[in-house]
Amino acid sequence: MSDRLSKIVEALRVQGLLLRGGFLLDPETDQALLGRFPDARQLLLVGNAGSAIWPHLKRFLTANPAVPDPLDHWTSRVLGEIAGRFDAMALFPFGGAPWWPFQQWARRADTVSPSPLAILIHPTYGLWHAYRGVLLLRSAVALPPPPPPTTSPCDSCSDKPCLHSCPVAAFSPAGYDVEGCARHVNSTAGLECQTRGCLARLACPVGQQYRYESEHAVFHMAAFQRSHPTRAG
Repeated sequence: MSDRLSKIVEALRVQGLLLRGGFLLDPETDQALLGRFPDARQLLLVGNAGSAIWPHLKRFLTANPAVPDPLDHWTSRVLGEIAGRFDAMALFPFGGAPWWPFQQWARRADTVSPSPLAILIHPTYGLWHAYRGVLLLRSAVALPPPPPPTTSPCDSCSDKPCLHSCPVAAFSPAGYDVEGCARHVNSTAGLECQTRGCLARLACPVGQQYRYESEHAVFHMAAFQRSHPTRAG
């Protein structure tokens, strides 16, 4: 690992973040991105796994209790500062158009596959991971060789407990019933989801050691409730 890449990885690590892979930009595949950032040469995908991020985010929440969308604000601050240190540009999966294709980038940079819950599943982290942003580098760094391709853990999961654990069957081959999920989570019947997290996600056997800590899970469920308000039942 080059000295520059090692420093980027360490800057991410101290904030509970991970380098989730990267790739050189292709003039054809990445035409829209290069149209906006013609000096960019390489994309580094940044994310988190488990609750390593939570102590850092919690300190931010304590110091900034009134900030809306605190995870987005914290991510912007942290990755913006890191981008400035390494002559990079930071992009995020939030903040308005253009909506960058993070899931497509993840399929190119990381070892992930689609899951029945519409979350990309990782062979180690399971469903307990996320992508927070990217760093666009003007001069490329040498990345470690990507891991060999693997089959999706979902392919060998015959029971599919994730599909049978949602109290309102919000996940099906037809897709994710967001409105049905929100009605339940915002109701008195949804107390377990509010306090434990998504029951379907919890049922997945992959990456159980990376399950979010209770406080971390409650934070995300509360954010879901704020973004999908319904009349409580």
